[in-house]
Amino acid sequence: MERAGCIQMMYPELEDRIVVTIMGACAQELYNIGHRENFFYLQHAMGLASSIGLGLAVHLPRERVIVLDGDGSVLMNLGTFVTLARYRPTNLIHVVFDNGSLLSTGGFESQTASGHTDIAAIARGAGIEHVASASTTTEFGEAFVEALERDDLSVIVAKVAAVGPEHYGMDLHLPENAFRFKRWIADRTRAAGQPA
Repeated sequence: MERAGCIQMMYPELEDRIVVTIMGACAQELYNIGHRENFFYLQHAMGLASSIGLGLAVHLPRERVIVLDGDGSVLMNLGTFVTLARYRPTNLIHVVFDNGSLLSTGGFESQTASGHTDIAAIARGAGIEHVASASTTTEFGEAFVEALERDDLSVIVAKVAAVGPEHYGMDLHLPENAFRFKRWIADRTRAAGQPA
């Protein structure tokens, strides 16, 4: 299973949802499918996509927030699962693409490549109730649909191949992305009569 295929599968469901991606391959593959103003590509902050997603989910409880993360990123910030379990935002879906590799920073193996470190087990051990593991596109699709239908925090750990996009490069720099993303949220909350 490849991450790009999983993202393609999710893409139709991301139109009206807040999406935060970690840097590198995940961000590039989403961008390549088609940028939307509700996508924020967290560049230069490996490990913190889930933290940004948590903040957004807590601040905007009527919105569905989806974080697209990677194993290397999660391993840099394992405390994220404890914090997510503590606050348990019912509107957050945290997808972790585990390719056993630090693909975007040189392709070195991550700790999950050895088979000794199980990210789904870590999430469960931190106290997150709804954790799914997927190793096929069917399993991933089913887990994602269930998470969308569930009114509770969900974590999906998808085992994917260590392959990435053919090229890296977005015609959208971080400051512009941040400004447009913030404006999308402000416009949406204003239209719904919610505080921004």
